[in-house]
Amino acid sequence: MNISLEMALLVGSLLIFGSILISKTGYRFGIPTLLMFLLAGMLFGCDGLGIQFHDAEQAQYIGTIALCIILFSGGMDTRLADIRPVALPGIALSTVGVLATTALTGFFIYLISGWQHTEIGFSLMGSLLLAATMSSTDSASVFNILRTQRINLRHNLRPMLELESGSNDPMAYLLTIILIQCIQSGELSAGDIAGSLALQFAVGGLGGFLLGKASVWVVNRINLKNEELYPVLMISFAFIIYCSTFLLKGNGYLAVYIAGMVIGNSRLYHKKETGTFLNGVTWLLQVVMFLMLGLLVNPHEMLGVTVTAILVSLFMMLVARPVSVWFSLLPFGRKISTKSKLFVSWVGLRGAAPILFATYPVVNNVPGGEQIFNIVFFVTLISLVAQGMTLPWTARQLDLCDPVPEKPDFFGIEFPDTMDSSLHEMRCTKKMLAQGDHIRDIPFPKGVLVMLVKRDDKFLVPNGDLQLMPNDILLIVAQDGTQPPEIQT
Repeated sequence: MNISLEMALLVGSLLIFGSILISKTGYRFGIPTLLMFLLAGMLFGCDGLGIQFHDAEQAQYIGTIALCIILFSGGMDTRLADIRPVALPGIALSTVGVLATTALTGFFIYLISGWQHTEIGFSLMGSLLLAATMSSTDSASVFNILRTQRINLRHNLRPMLELESGSNDPMAYLLTIILIQCIQSGELSAGDIAGSLALQFAVGGLGGFLLGKASVWVVNRINLKNEELYPVLMISFAFIIYCSTFLLKGNGYLAVYIAGMVIGNSRLYHKKETGTFLNGVTWLLQVVMFLMLGLLVNPHEMLGVTVTAILVSLFMMLVARPVSVWFSLLPFGRKISTKSKLFVSWVGLRGAAPILFATYPVVNNVPGGEQIFNIVFFVTLISLVAQGMTLPWTARQLDLCDPVPEKPDFFGIEFPDTMDSSLHEMRCTKKMLAQGDHIRDIPFPKGVLVMLVKRDDKFLVPNGDLQLMPNDILLIVAQDGTQPPEIQT
């Protein structure tokens, strides 16, 4: 069905709008937003309302652009202080865990490929390639569920899973590309594979760090007349970092994630505005990528791989992921509890990245590439339903979560990251006003100043003579190093 540009824009906009409305209902049941958009894409696809989209190469281009920004933005949101205590376990999960998952799942696929009911007939290399495309997790969906269900994970599980999710996509991508080369050439040895992995990670890691530092230096010294251009400048840096690292034979995905971490943990002009802009762009790109991948699949073709997809899903959820987690975290002994390992084992959620990586065998004309794509898509759907919808319940059953505390924000004001001061909020109580109800009567520490007072729906500009009342909310500015009074509720 051929449609005009205007009709395509209208259908695409309505598709995004409808999916967002549907996802709001899905929050109540813990349904991942990703699943909503994938299903919406399938609904509008060739087996649904008839939109024809079969260009895997174009989907790969769009997906690569989206994944770059998603990883870059995820890196900027990652706090080094949070991940430092769990850096080694997180890196072990994203490297050793991905390798173990690929090996275990690959051999299982090879074992069942000759069964009469599976009808796939993959070679060992083909089986490992299929496993490699599915070896990374999608923590974006995990934390979307945890946040909407108001779950706060204990024992530093959240930063560890964030680190794993940000660094395991590059590992899965590398394995996918290397195995495609092995299938097409048949000449790569174990030494060649190890050398390629080492080179990609070394160049990607170093390139991401250095280019991230360079980006911070440029942003803090360039003087743009239009402040709105700073977020656009940051997006250009993300693509420069990815492409430069790729051309130097490094891993571009790893580079943009590390560069994002470097930038996000540095003092940066217009950091808040840039972060807000990138979060909006990231959501848009996620929606576009998920819908596009949903349009790309032909649901009737997945019927032929139903048995294989179900068997592989069960094996990955119940065997491959738990074994790889336990094996990866073995060196850390009792530092990570059994309950934490059980939960991490269940957070093997497949997402958009595995589906994107599954387009590479199709684009490179690998034998069985279409089957690989259909199996990965089916496995992703099963994972999102079975694991995604049960994550809050699992966290509660393992006693690993607390309710997310309410963070009051009565003024909605923030200081730029480059200022040596911070803003805080404080509620007046009768006890606080017992010795005097004027601002000058309250013994604030040196370096603390009341900037604004909120009384009911009014905002008052204070001075020393302003008479305070119980339940007034004070907006306080404190110099760095000064301990401000905390808000009382």
